[in-house]
Amino acid sequence: MTKRVYVVGTADTKGRELAYVRDRVAAAGVEAVTVDVGTSDPGSVAADVTPATVAGHHPDGADAVFVGERGQSVTAMGVALERYLASVEDLGGVIGIGGSGGTALITPAMRALPVGVPKVMVSTVASGDVSAYVGPSDIAMMYSVTDVAGINRISRTVLGNAAHAIAGMVATPLPEVDDDRPVVGLTMFGVTTPAVTQVVELLGDAVEPLVFHATGTGGQSLEKLVGSGMVGSVIDLTTTEVADHLMGGVFSAGESRLDVLAEVAVPYVGSVGALDMVNFGARETVPEHYADRLFHEHNAQVTLMRTTAAENAEVGAWIARKLNAAVGPVRFFLPEGGVSMLDAPGQAFHDPEADAALFDALERAFETTPTHTLVRVPHHVNDPEMAELVVAAHRELTEEETS
Repeated sequence: MTKRVYVVGTADTKGRELAYVRDRVAAAGVEAVTVDVGTSDPGSVAADVTPATVAGHHPDGADAVFVGERGQSVTAMGVALERYLASVEDLGGVIGIGGSGGTALITPAMRALPVGVPKVMVSTVASGDVSAYVGPSDIAMMYSVTDVAGINRISRTVLGNAAHAIAGMVATPLPEVDDDRPVVGLTMFGVTTPAVTQVVELLGDAVEPLVFHATGTGGQSLEKLVGSGMVGSVIDLTTTEVADHLMGGVFSAGESRLDVLAEVAVPYVGSVGALDMVNFGARETVPEHYADRLFHEHNAQVTLMRTTAAENAEVGAWIARKLNAAVGPVRFFLPEGGVSMLDAPGQAFHDPEADAALFDALERAFETTPTHTLVRVPHHVNDPEMAELVVAAHRELTEEETS
C-alpha cells in the first residue's frame, strides 16, 4: 500500500498554506492529502478531507463537534481527529500547520500515534516551551517565523522546508533491524548515572535497554511505550519526577506517573533515586515560599532543592499507593546508604533523617503480596552491590513472567 502524507489544518484560514504544503510534498515524490479540521463550516470542501468527514469519527458523532461554541467545538474536533488518523490505513506521516489554536487541536492526535510515525508541526508557538504540545511523543516542531497567514517569501521557505522534511521521512524508510531481544526501560538522572550504567552493563546483550532521562517527559515517554507494548519490563531506579510533581518542581511527569502499572502487567523493579531533590530553573525562579530551604546550584539554569522529612513522607506514601495498584510483579528497593550522588556522607544533600522518613512512609503504605515486595538494603543507590541486586531481581521477575 502506498503511504501518504496527511496535511492537517483549518482550511478556512490556512487553505492556501495547506494546498502549498500538499503540492510541495507531491513534488518531492510522495502522495499527500489535505485535511480540514475547521469548525466553522462542516460542509466545506476546501480540502481533500472535509471537516464533516473528520467530525464523523467523534465517538458521539459529528453533532458533538459542530455545537456553535468555538472552544467546545475545537476540543471535540481534536478528539475526532485523533480517531480519524488512527483509522487511516495508508497513513505514512502527518504534518500540521497552525497558530496556537491549531497547534493545540492537531498535536494531541499526533501524540496518540505510535512513536516512529513521522510527525511535523509548523507552528507560531514553536519557539517557546513546546512540552505541552510534544509531550512524550516524537513530534518535530518547526517555528513558522511569521504568522501562518498566506504565502510569502518567509512562509514559502519555512513551509517548503517542512514539506520536504515530512516527504523525506515518509519516502525513505529506515532499514529493518533484526533484533528480537526483550526491551527494558530504565530511568536515569545525572546523580543516578553510575547506578544505571552499572545495571545496563550487568544486563548485557540479552536485552535491549532504553534509558530515559527523568525530566518529566522522560517518565511519560517510558510509560507511553510500556502502554503500547514496546517496553516489556521496567527498571525505574530514578523516581525523582514524583517529588517535582508534589512540590512544584519543573521536572514533573504529572499525577499519572506509575499509573501504567495498573493497566499493564509489566515486571517492575524500582527505587527512590534522586528523591532527595526538587528541580527548579535558575535560582531566581524558585518560588518565594521555599526561600529558606537548602539549595544546590547544579548550573546557572538548574537549581536543586533538598526535600525535607515531611515532603519525603508524602512522596513515599504517594509511590506506595501507585505500586499497590500494579497488576504485574513489583520489587522496590530502599537504599539506606543514600539516594543520589548528593545524598552521601560529606555531600550537600546528605540527610539520613529525611531518607528514613521516605523509607518509613513507603513501608507503612506498601502492601506486600506474593508478587509485590519492598526491600531495604544497606547500600547507596550508586553502589555496585545495589546494581547487582537490581539486576538479579529483574531477571527473577522476568523469568517468572515467561515461565
